Formats: sequence, C-alpha cells, structure tokens
Amino acid sequence: MFVNLTNDNILIYAVKSYEGLNYLHSEFQEDYRLFQYTKRLLQRYRTTGEIKLNLILNHLNMIYNTFGAEAGTRILFFKINELDYSSLKTFLIYLNYMPSIVTGIRGEDIVSSDIPVDMHIAKLLRNI
Repeated sequence: MFVNLTNDNILIYAVKSYEGLNYLHSEFQEDYRLFQYTKRLLQRYRTTGEIKLNLILNHLNMIYNTFGAEAGTRILFFKINELDYSSLKTFLIYLNYMPSIVTGIRGEDIVSSDIPVDMHIAKLLRNI
C-alpha cells in the first residue's frame, strides 16, 4: 500500500511496518530510535569526516530486521538529511537494499541514479 510519508503520518507508518506482532511500546521506541542514531552518525561523518562503519552497519541491519526492506528504506530517506543521501545510498548498496526509486517521501520520489555514491565510504566498505 502506497503512503506518502509526511511529518503527520511517519510514526503511524512505522508502527504498521514494525515486525514485532506482540511488542511493548518501549521496544518499538528503542527500535525507532535507530533511525535517529543513524542520522546522527551520518551527520557526524559529513561534518567531521569521522565514520563509524560497523556501528552504522549494525543500526541498518537492526532497522531492516525490525521494519522490513521497503519501510526501512522509506523511513531512512524520510528521516535523514538530503545532504547525507550519498552516504546512506552507499551503505544501502553495500547491503543490497537500495531500490532504483524510493517513492512518496514528502510528496516526491527519490531516484537512486540522481544520488552519487560516496567513494570514500565505498572504499572503506570494500575493505571489510
């Protein structure tokens, strides 16, 4: 089902996409915070050049395990600053989760081919 993600419906979309059928509210909140943690790590990389590859990969794996591939990707692109799309795309390509189009983010579609790959991160990921 297509849902255009906005500030008004992002939390509802996340709850509906959450993989835990019987979960505590606190568990959902903890898993939902992974989006914010990932956002901060990518912002830190953009501003300082410091990258925590394994921590970002762990957060992304946990996001995809709990929210699924489509919802995880859509929520990430909704939450993450456009300036960090290149870094995010590079990680998602590495994990094989980057679709050609991410639909319905604030009324627009994000086309993967319009986002460059971060070659520094790509080089680091190749060495893992």
